[in-house]
Amino acid sequence: MKEFKDKVAVVTGAASGIGRGLARRAAREGMKVVLADIEKDALNQTEEELKRSGANVISVITDVSKLEDIENLARLTINAFGEVHILCNNAGVGMGGFLWDCTLTDFNWVIGVNLWGVIHGIRTFIPIMLKQNNDCHIVNTASMSGLITGEAANGIYSITKHGVVALSESLRTAFPLRKSKIGVSVVCPGIVNTRITDCERNRPAELCGPNYERSMERFIKRYPKSEETVKAYTKMYETGTSPDQAGDIIFECVKKEIFYIFTETGIHWKEFMKTRFEGILKDFDQNNSILENL
Repeated sequence: MKEFKDKVAVVTGAASGIGRGLARRAAREGMKVVLADIEKDALNQTEEELKRSGANVISVITDVSKLEDIENLARLTINAFGEVHILCNNAGVGMGGFLWDCTLTDFNWVIGVNLWGVIHGIRTFIPIMLKQNNDCHIVNTASMSGLITGEAANGIYSITKHGVVALSESLRTAFPLRKSKIGVSVVCPGIVNTRITDCERNRPAELCGPNYERSMERFIKRYPKSEETVKAYTKMYETGTSPDQAGDIIFECVKKEIFYIFTETGIHWKEFMKTRFEGILKDFDQNNSILENL
């Protein structure tokens, strides 16, 4: 997509972070904006801010892990604006902990939001876009964690973000076969100044389980030597790319039909990706050597 004015953008996770940055940029482009988030007060504040700027905007309380919420989001979007042209599957959560220490409710919460949220989004909105048969774009927010070697204490998050990358790559292959006018991009943020380290403020009570503790507190209690590392990790996000800048980068990349979108291009990310891919190729070659000698 190269023209945005008067088009319709739906943004999940729109009340804060990258989602809010995307919504602000969409409004500046003259788009009609549908804000979706689970955090009611922050969502209302974002809606009021955009309306003061003159934007045509509605907000919908949405738990992306629930199909019925996404279907309601689509219904209200079409009722309000008639079409949808950009879908930003952006809502996401994270938590710390080694995989064997994580509870089933930990898995259900993070996978429900990060992966099922995107699945519900594409299954609900793509048929609408195909029926429209006009220029549209899907923006799925993954992470650098979806491209580099899985992080030791961030396993569930990494699992979901690798899934979002694979899902997006599948769409990229499928759309030309359908001869559709839908483009797709996958965003792989590195360090963006969001509240991702405090995302458990929005964790549903039914997915907390008995004796619930926030994951960072639980991790430090089990592994006291990790406390300084956890604090440094949290602090790091305060110096990251701003959400507004991330939103601008994403929109400029969509204009240029760029598939993999990065919010910063520091050499360390390139080296991390290179290390992972070279490790895969090394093991592939070693496997071939074994096969040749059997």
